[in-house]
Amino acid sequence: MKLVIRDSWIAACVPALAGGLALGVVGCSHLWSVGPDYKEPEIEAAAAPLPDAGYPTTNKTATGEFKPADAKDDPRKEITAESIKMWWTQFNDDVLVNLVDTAVSNNLSFLMAQERLVQARWTLVGAAAAFLPNVTMDGTYMRSGAHSFTSSRAGSGKAYHGDHWNSGFDATWEIDIFGGSRRAYESAEARLDASVCTLEDALVSLTAEIASTYVELRTVQERLKVARTNLKLQSETYDILKSRLDSGIGDELAVKQAKYNVEQTRASLPNLLASEEQYKNALEILAGKMPGALHGTLNPQPERDWLVAPQRVASIPLDAMRRRPDVRAAERSLAAQSAAVGVATSLLFPKFYINGSIGLDSIEAGKFFRREAFMGSIGPSFSWPIFQGGNLVAAMKVEESKLSEAALKYELALQNAFSEARSAYSAYTQEYHRYQSLQGAVKAAQDAVNISQDLYKNGLKDFNNVLDAQRSLLTLEEALTISRGKITTDLIALYKALGGGIAL
Repeated sequence: MKLVIRDSWIAACVPALAGGLALGVVGCSHLWSVGPDYKEPEIEAAAAPLPDAGYPTTNKTATGEFKPADAKDDPRKEITAESIKMWWTQFNDDVLVNLVDTAVSNNLSFLMAQERLVQARWTLVGAAAAFLPNVTMDGTYMRSGAHSFTSSRAGSGKAYHGDHWNSGFDATWEIDIFGGSRRAYESAEARLDASVCTLEDALVSLTAEIASTYVELRTVQERLKVARTNLKLQSETYDILKSRLDSGIGDELAVKQAKYNVEQTRASLPNLLASEEQYKNALEILAGKMPGALHGTLNPQPERDWLVAPQRVASIPLDAMRRRPDVRAAERSLAAQSAAVGVATSLLFPKFYINGSIGLDSIEAGKFFRREAFMGSIGPSFSWPIFQGGNLVAAMKVEESKLSEAALKYELALQNAFSEARSAYSAYTQEYHRYQSLQGAVKAAQDAVNISQDLYKNGLKDFNNVLDAQRSLLTLEEALTISRGKITTDLIALYKALGGGIAL
């Protein structure tokens, strides 16, 4: 899938205009420019092992935890840069794929991010225009007159009436000796790159949020299914006990206990139904639709298994984290600020110009276009701010401080990238161990329900055992369902942390 900017003519024309106007940059590229020459900071990553809990086996460690499989027996598929480009397609769910496609075209926040990219492109055009002459055209016509009694006509005894026609072009061309314009263009170019990266980051976040919300919706729907299944089981138990009591052979206490167990389970359904509606509405907003528009496509999918084949990360290299859109945006902003220091520094130096004008000037309309009406001038000029009360130096120091801040922001973005990737990987691999334990707990709870019912029917145990077993089964089955969903949302978080998404 390829993202297409809505205003395609702008996307096509702006780079061409910028390239044409920037020809002046090439002509001045051999000149020295004031301010620092940008170089990407060198930051080293810690050589810490990955927080990989491993794929759990049925073997136990000395402390009773599940023992991870050996490397040669590890069945997990390795995550690569290629495999995460369109990671949501691996779930083989057409509804999810369609939601992502719709959101890329209609999500309002993402469309606003696209508009910011268009703004950055036009800003680059404006910066490139500084290398070309500024030309203005003006024209005037003036009808003037004076009475014979005015001071200007005193002694002539005659009134005066005359016409004045004037038109021409004025041009000013700054010779970028110290590189202020070149630094301004360099800054605008880096900020355009940062805007592209920011748009890519918005896309990564959007796809991850849609997929996570979608999995949360499906998890809630599975929890509803679990609650309803247990409600049916508990209701059947209550009906049997109530029938026995009505026949005079039952236990009233057991009936009351079964009753509040049923009602407690029934009471959990409204909250789950409300959550289902909230997730549906959230997905529709993410897709750029009015809430309610896609409810039909978001209905439960029976027997849908969300668990994909378990995956692993071989390493988290520094270069991969540098390629994350948010990190690249911070680096490009740092480059832009470095150039901004050069722009502020250039204001301390003189500016040189070539000025010229050409036009026509006549007092008679019929002679306006004759050679005798031609007038023109050309010559150099310069300006140099000798004393500004320290204003220019202060402005330069402000930009230098902003440069230091931007460098710290870039380093922090890289640190956060590593933190997110490591945390997501740890959560994903650890959740498999939790899921395996919950599977064993659910199996034991199902057996406990059957055994406790048999013991109660044979008069060997009271109904409290049945009650506790049914409650535990509901709690553990719900926890198992949540864990299945969390494995998938943790995997999505890992894809996002590794920078997965559509390439622009």
